Amino acid sequence: MSTTTYLSNPEFNVGAAVGSKVNLTNQCKSAVLTRTIEALESTAFGSTDRVYTSGLGNHQLVVTLLMSYPASEAYATLAPLVGTQCYVDVKPTSGTTSATNPLISLTNTYLESLDVVNANLGELSEIQVTFMGGTYAAATGT
Repeated sequence: MSTTTYLSNPEFNVGAAVGSKVNLTNQCKSAVLTRTIEALESTAFGSTDRVYTSGLGNHQLVVTLLMSYPASEAYATLAPLVGTQCYVDVKPTSGTTSATNPLISLTNTYLESLDVVNANLGELSEIQVTFMGGTYAAATGT
């Protein structure tokens, strides 16, 4: 049973590197960061059960953004990053980084594609962007 509850209001930043990150929080509707360590089978002769050990990290961040085209907005920030390694970070809430609000980052994560236009009549334009791989880190202080 959960002992604490928080209102999800994540903070999302992206850029070519940590020093050039742009805050797209005001355009972000959802963020799901999955930390995966691939399983490697290490079963040996004589074993009666399969045994696994940890392999490479293969992390993924999927964000849903409201599409906007001016400078420092979603399209202008993400378009130059397509096909490159970049930096992203996300926090569960917009508060101060702490043990209960860690800053999770992926360095050298890869942005494979970007929907340039995703429009429906009478609706706000949204895009879903997936960042793949990269080095995972969790900071609990500034």
